[in-house]
Amino acid sequence: MKFISVTKPGIIFGNLIAVLGGYFLASPHPVQLPTLFFTLLGISLVIASGCVFNNIIDRDIDRLMERTKNRVLAKDEISPVVAFIYAVVLGVIGFLVLYFYTNILTVIITAVGYIGYAVIYSLLLKRRSILSTPIGAIAGAVPPVAGYCAITNQFDLGAILAFLILFFWQMPHFYAIAIYRINDFKAAKLPVLPLRKSIRYTQISMMTYIVLFTLITLLPTLFHYADDFYFVVALCFGMMWFLLGIKDFNGQDKKHWARKMFLFSIINLTVLCLTLVMGSLY
Repeated sequence: MKFISVTKPGIIFGNLIAVLGGYFLASPHPVQLPTLFFTLLGISLVIASGCVFNNIIDRDIDRLMERTKNRVLAKDEISPVVAFIYAVVLGVIGFLVLYFYTNILTVIITAVGYIGYAVIYSLLLKRRSILSTPIGAIAGAVPPVAGYCAITNQFDLGAILAFLILFFWQMPHFYAIAIYRINDFKAAKLPVLPLRKSIRYTQISMMTYIVLFTLITLLPTLFHYADDFYFVVALCFGMMWFLLGIKDFNGQDKKHWARKMFLFSIINLTVLCLTLVMGSLY
């Protein structure tokens, strides 16, 4: 279990939902189940590798935060050397799977996301700059693009839409975490927006990103990558997210507000991706 938990299975699962969304955004390309399987497998292993590296890099600050203090590396239950070897093995196998069963474009795109997360975000920016959030969001927006390119083998408007949707989703998603976990970030002295600016500034930023996200989620239908049902679902859930944000926006319990926004962000993205899957299959 220690070697599973250090890969952050929750993050892997969430990213695989996004990969599915990107893959099925490529409709009307025919669904190729072997390609889909190996795409999910390869990207899962690469993400797992990146998460292990993240745990190695963050093990000191993880000890300072309530939500991360029980992580395996924070408690020295696995040595950093063993974890490093484990991360390398996972990454190599993941990239080999993508190389042999998808295409070079998918490998390159996945590598860009991997370097962006493990090196630029985790190693260089997370402790130093407020820009770590948008940079992390850029890296985090790679999985649906990889899923899209695995079936199309081309970087076109569909790939750009997949990237933009997840990028603009991640910003309010991460800012919500920064608000309701603000004490953890303060203890670790991490430069997140609520600490560098204010919670109110972060709330306004979240609402702005939600509007942009909702508008961008409508574009796949307008450019004929998705059907009308997807358009209705995207519009309705985008509006629901915005209205949820308006509710209690000025309330005293900002952490409760942010927690609700965080949870709905997960529901929103999951529903959108599954709607793309259903639209492609039916």
